[in-house]
Amino acid sequence: MEPHSPWRDSSASFPSRSQGSERTGHDPGVVAAQCPCGRKRHEPLHGGFVGPGMLAAACPGEVFTSPVPDQMVRAAAAVDSGAGVLFVVKNYTGDVLNFEMAAELAEDEGIRVAKVLVNDDVAVTDSLYTAGRRGTGATLFVEKIAGAAAEEGAPLERVESVARRVNERSRSFGVALSACTTPAKGGPTFDLPGGELELGVGIHGEPGRERRAMMTSREIADFTVDAVLEELRPSGPVLALVNGMGATPLLELYGFNAEVQRVLTERGVPVARTLVGNYVTSLDMAGCSVTLCEADEELLRLWDAPVRTPALRWGL
Repeated sequence: MEPHSPWRDSSASFPSRSQGSERTGHDPGVVAAQCPCGRKRHEPLHGGFVGPGMLAAACPGEVFTSPVPDQMVRAAAAVDSGAGVLFVVKNYTGDVLNFEMAAELAEDEGIRVAKVLVNDDVAVTDSLYTAGRRGTGATLFVEKIAGAAAEEGAPLERVESVARRVNERSRSFGVALSACTTPAKGGPTFDLPGGELELGVGIHGEPGRERRAMMTSREIADFTVDAVLEELRPSGPVLALVNGMGATPLLELYGFNAEVQRVLTERGVPVARTLVGNYVTSLDMAGCSVTLCEADEELLRLWDAPVRTPALRWGL
């Protein structure tokens, strides 16, 4: 009997495409790895975003593990219509190395490949897990906006350029109120005593900037938004993602969003669009993150473009 696998069990019942979502035409395919640029258990990222107006495919690895290059090449070959494929890769060392190898293998098979590295997390740089900033919530913005450009029939070079612009204009910061539990370990991935929180946590439980005694929603919003604005320094309106880490109820997320909107108003930052919910998660971690993207008219238009996926849909 085949050994038990949480990845296979969940993937078998999770829709890779929403009903009636088959892509048509000869637009570039946007392919994302299933988690930090290739790992599973950040649902609905990335598999929940496959469909018209967003991703052509998502390539999952095991829980918090990158997919292998051969797997990525098969995904690219399955969606390539001749216009090429864009790899969306979150900045984690193993994922980056595997995707670099996959891109070379795909090009050897005649598939044109472009890549965008998502590195929006302002909490830490050059950690044990990454060289530079980690990739987190901005992945959703990159995938939605680049996917919309591909859906319009933009050439691969243009889709890549738009994706890079979104990443360059985005910054994120996350907070954990509890650790996540992986199936392999069966317990918390790190020790976070009750009554404390981790400021700047990564989406796999990587250490953040500091640990503090529990703070109010107002205090967390002040700290989080200021950390993002310190690096982003937007001169125009922003897209705002108030994201849950997996175990945070929508009631609490919307309450936290009210505080985030307050801080942005006080700092003189206009908000063009807001998305609230559990979109870039970390298994059963309680916590939240804030991602801001400075949006020009083109990026707003592509954000508003119709999308139909299992986890994100409007305009269709």
